[in-house]
Amino acid sequence: MSAESGINTFRDADGLWEGHDVMEVATPEGFAKNPDLVYNFYNQRRKQLLEVTPNKGHQILVELEKNYDVTIITQNVDDLHERAGSQTVLHLHGELTKARSTKDENYIVPWNEDLDHQNFDPKGYPLRPHIVWFGEAVPMLDKAISVINTANIVVIIGTSMQVYPAASLFQFAPQDAIVYYIDPKPAKAIPPTIKVIKKGASKGLALLKEQLKSL
Repeated sequence: MSAESGINTFRDADGLWEGHDVMEVATPEGFAKNPDLVYNFYNQRRKQLLEVTPNKGHQILVELEKNYDVTIITQNVDDLHERAGSQTVLHLHGELTKARSTKDENYIVPWNEDLDHQNFDPKGYPLRPHIVWFGEAVPMLDKAISVINTANIVVIIGTSMQVYPAASLFQFAPQDAIVYYIDPKPAKAIPPTIKVIKKGASKGLALLKEQLKSL
């Protein structure tokens, strides 16, 4: 979703995210080994976020709220869905614009400035980026599953279908739910019942919007 706004992903770059090995900047081990590198990495991502805007795909999802009860479940850590106007967004992998305690995972605060080891929670423990790193539990997963459980239509947008548990969410949809998969390079190992739209997010969503009119 966010690639068209200018935010890089690491899916097509051999595990690199903005030139960094994801194991160095997106794991608890990487943070323990070199916290300054991790703090700086997310500070730069936060600054980058201020330079981009929601794209047409984000806007179409907002438009769909006029006719559908839309809940967005995203792996993206940016706030572009919210800035576009989407009302209900679940962030599976955390949010760049928040920080949390390294001790109490339930202490989460809005954060739009630089973050480092000199920022603390009320009990004196350092703050860290509010990002779900590889190897960590996904706090919003159960809520996401409950949403999928009651969905009539599931739309998968721009994902390699390789990052679990997010990649398995569509399997929790009711048997009679219609599942769409929008991606210019769709994963091959998907059930034949899924309707594939082989396009980028914006063009794919525009086509989906038209197709939904015939349902």
